[in-house]
Amino acid sequence: MSVPQYRKAAALALAAGLGLSLAACSTKSDDSGTDADGKVTITVDCQPVGAQKELLANWNADVAEFQKQNPDITIKSVSVGEQCNNPPDFTARLAGGTMTDVFYGYMTDLQQVLDSGQAMDITPYVGKDTIGTWDSIDPALKEVFTDEGKLYAVPVKNYSMGLVYNKVLFKKAGLDPASPPKTWAEVRAAAKKISALGGGVAGYSEYSAGNTGGWHFTAEIYAQGGQVLDESGKKAAFNTAQGKQVLQNLKDMRYGDNSMGSRQLLQWADLLTNAGAGKVGMFIGAPDATQAIVSQFQGKYEDWAMGPMPGQDGPAKATLGGGEGYFFKKGLSEAQVKAGLKWLAYEKLTPGKGQFDYVRAKPQNYPVGLPQPLLFTNGSEAQKQELDLRKANANLDTANFKPFEDNPVPIKGEPRNAQAIYAVLDAAMSGVLTNPNANIDALLKTAEQKVNQLQAAGS
Repeated sequence: MSVPQYRKAAALALAAGLGLSLAACSTKSDDSGTDADGKVTITVDCQPVGAQKELLANWNADVAEFQKQNPDITIKSVSVGEQCNNPPDFTARLAGGTMTDVFYGYMTDLQQVLDSGQAMDITPYVGKDTIGTWDSIDPALKEVFTDEGKLYAVPVKNYSMGLVYNKVLFKKAGLDPASPPKTWAEVRAAAKKISALGGGVAGYSEYSAGNTGGWHFTAEIYAQGGQVLDESGKKAAFNTAQGKQVLQNLKDMRYGDNSMGSRQLLQWADLLTNAGAGKVGMFIGAPDATQAIVSQFQGKYEDWAMGPMPGQDGPAKATLGGGEGYFFKKGLSEAQVKAGLKWLAYEKLTPGKGQFDYVRAKPQNYPVGLPQPLLFTNGSEAQKQELDLRKANANLDTANFKPFEDNPVPIKGEPRNAQAIYAVLDAAMSGVLTNPNANIDALLKTAEQKVNQLQAAGS
């Protein structure tokens, strides 16, 4: 879950009402989305919310320019919250059939979308003629949204996770910002020093609600060398020494050291709000978590840096990777699908445009120079263009991310049925963070039973 970026599972209230940035066509459309003048209309979600002033202004400017270049297409923008995909709301919209024509989803959402019957097979329409950089996009990212040879979504962002930390708090605590912790023992020691600063600062902060706790449990058990599911994908595999160690690390910091603060049951916005206020020393996240801290939660990007995912006794064995894309609602006309692909190509997949318009972003309160996303394959022209633009317009100290970039950790994808599994594992994470007498063995046994039931029901 791009902060989700990338992915990321948010627990935000669904925006009240739909934010339509542009007026609808003046002529009534038929069911194909095409009006009497041959103009195509599509609805697209993940429009930035009003509080994200610069992002919203950028989005609206892009819609206006796109429509100027494509006068036969009208884009109706819909806001569904700051993080675009709050899993319970997303599931409700799928069940109710109220998705927009082109709708945002996590890489973990494919099976849920397919099960809902809401997804359109877009394989016949996707190619270099509809998305100019299509051949440059990493094939592994396309595969995530593919089922039985059919493509159901276009990948637009990817991420992997590491240790995000506050340089200012590191310095105040006598820690070296150029040398972040590499093991959980080092994280624990650093968290104790940071929390000793007082003032409501948590040395280390962790998610445990809204599916985000299970998401982080997955990243942390991968770092231990463990798995969430067995090789068949049908049974839980986390009730192991590695899974117990994940929870024991957190319990030790929470109650043994009192270095995680008293407020728990944190969801996506909760932790990042605290981080933006300078009250969090470290947390597990992706590079775009710093982007959210700055653009949405009033933080300063010069305060933040990133290191590799911590391992138990040495380098992490692996880290979690994920991302996001856009699905197409079943029943769209060919003209609507092609219009949607054209919009995604412009807004999400063209160096110098939309999310890659670094010239525009540079003077804004929006970090440029983060090491991800890495959508394009090594050596491709699209990758070269995007990296050159990123480097030329960086408005943050890229050295802050060198520990992360210089110590790559193998990336593993999210488990099958991920969001449902994350919801179950939230209980294990919240258990050790809210109850000093929590029984780790019992928490994992209960979670194991529930996940096995889930996987059996879905097989």
